[in-house]
Amino acid sequence: MAYDHEEQEQLESIKAWWKQFGNLITGVLTAALFAYAAWTGWNYYQRTQAAHASQLFDSLQKADAGKDNAKVLRAASDMEDKFSRTAYAQMGALVAARSAFDANDMKSAKAQLQWVIEHGDGVEYISLAKIRLAGILLDEKAYDEALKQLAGDFPAPFSGPALDRRGDILFAQNKIADARAAYKAALAQGDKRNPTRQLIQLKLDAIGGDAA
Repeated sequence: MAYDHEEQEQLESIKAWWKQFGNLITGVLTAALFAYAAWTGWNYYQRTQAAHASQLFDSLQKADAGKDNAKVLRAASDMEDKFSRTAYAQMGALVAARSAFDANDMKSAKAQLQWVIEHGDGVEYISLAKIRLAGILLDEKAYDEALKQLAGDFPAPFSGPALDRRGDILFAQNKIADARAAYKAALAQGDKRNPTRQLIQLKLDAIGGDAA
């Protein structure tokens, strides 16, 4: 069917418009399609990574329940190498650190905790790792290194435990006044329903302090 004059003009206008803007529109659409493909691909990759990490973490937990520290450390190392961006890697490192501590393998325990501190992306995991590492360093009488782990601010749920651990280190250094202040601060910031408050109060009483 032949076009009438008006239709022919509209067609020519469309052709002219497409000639001017067609490449731009095609480029935008192509970029959008690539972005969508990348986004869906990344989501699939993350889901796959999390699924594999979950299976490995399950194996780690079973090894931990069986007191097989060597297997726990291997599983934790695998997660850190292959799935370091997942929460399972951080949880696995914390479990592995406790397992190594129970097995009197302090070198591995410290290494696992240090990995969480350096590579963890959750403030809760990092805070817990710092407090636990400070405890091991306290046992090793590396007081200055232990205090470095507790420097700076900790999120509310970990502020009390960090101050409590700081008090233990200062007491070990025979800095009684500073230890007393740390214990008082721990009591002031800690949850009043936390049963560990009684232990902190006992330590405070033992060095001649009183409740905050």
